[in-house]
Amino acid sequence: MRILIKNCGIITMIRPDDVYTVGQIEIKDDRIVYAGTVRETTADFDRIIDGSGMTALPGLINCHTHSAMSLMRGYGDDVALMKWLKERIWPIEEGLTGEDVYWGAVLSIAEMLKSGTTAFADMYFFMDEVAKAVSETGIRADLSIGMVSTTGDWQERLDNCRRFFREWDGGADGRINVSLGPHAPYTCVPQFLSMVADLAGELGAKVHIHLAETQDEIKQLKEKYETTPFEYAREAGILDKRVIGAHCVHLSDRDIKIMKEYGINAVHNPQSNMKLASGISPVQRMLDEGINVSLGTDSSCSNNNLDMISEMRSAALLQKVGRMDAEALPAVKVLGMATKNGARALGLEDKVGMLKEGMQADLILVDMNKPHLYPQHDLISNLVYAANGGDVAYTIIDGRILVDSGRLTCMDEERIFHEVEESLKRLFNR
Repeated sequence: MRILIKNCGIITMIRPDDVYTVGQIEIKDDRIVYAGTVRETTADFDRIIDGSGMTALPGLINCHTHSAMSLMRGYGDDVALMKWLKERIWPIEEGLTGEDVYWGAVLSIAEMLKSGTTAFADMYFFMDEVAKAVSETGIRADLSIGMVSTTGDWQERLDNCRRFFREWDGGADGRINVSLGPHAPYTCVPQFLSMVADLAGELGAKVHIHLAETQDEIKQLKEKYETTPFEYAREAGILDKRVIGAHCVHLSDRDIKIMKEYGINAVHNPQSNMKLASGISPVQRMLDEGINVSLGTDSSCSNNNLDMISEMRSAALLQKVGRMDAEALPAVKVLGMATKNGARALGLEDKVGMLKEGMQADLILVDMNKPHLYPQHDLISNLVYAANGGDVAYTIIDGRILVDSGRLTCMDEERIFHEVEESLKRLFNR
């Protein structure tokens, strides 16, 4: 299929100054064949989109979430993290079935597609059901089975991850990649983390893990092991692998040095961190040190949405007030976190994250014809500081239009709401 998007603004993310006020994008099958100034073309197109008043940019990449937890959105709000987990979330999770997880993931994917996310990194359980949802809906994902060592058979857990990797890595026409998901240092003892590291080496898999999220986590590891989460993970051998480190809030100077040395991919989750009072991650410092920092929403029950555009705004504002520096984390850098830095974190930097000839056709069009987006002195600033997920008009992945004029083309929203309600009736005794 050939698609022409004409008369649109374009933010390529190749370089900060690669912004076209009026340009065009040409897509052939699953690839971008042109993105630049308006030009004449003799090609025949199956679909022509008039992008007048819209801005095209790479699809947003949510590098840390737990998609099925959308079923618990709004449940247990205004509670500290550990109390929230132990008294609200974990008891509900004990009753989850594979079908619940499937519909929770589908609900989240619908939300992500409609708000401009084209790829996400997910950690949870019943991940075969999430992979099925990804395969059916057309989104791109990096999936990992969440693991702890406090209960259950360790080897059985690792064998399941091996099976999942072999069945799904590269699946859905290459849209699915599989990582290993040890939950966090405070839920995984050193011996178990070492076993995960060995399996990651065997499979060539990335590792997706929560690191240094809360002061309570720092305190636990200090009291029990006289170490920090990063030192703990390094000693277990986890950091020798390609690591997606979620949160990275409470970091010592030595932690920063370790992150830089091992090429850790940090994922900033500003709204979740604020809501759960976890703290302010030193994002600007990590970027200054050359650490790759991407952006994530965390789950929609600790956020409470999966809107990456609003997450960008929160990230930028939080760094400014946290450092008392209005120049901290400017709009163009935070947009890079949500696009090309996210692609790098997921090992997709050669495929997505920029609008460039030869890259996969993963992009979005944001409708700028809105009162809150006028005037348009700076397209990037408008997107980061004034736009929201509801402004996304088109979402395209692998050259497939999955959101067309704000409407999902690949999913039945009424069916999703019905099935989610069926799960909620059982889980919450409605």
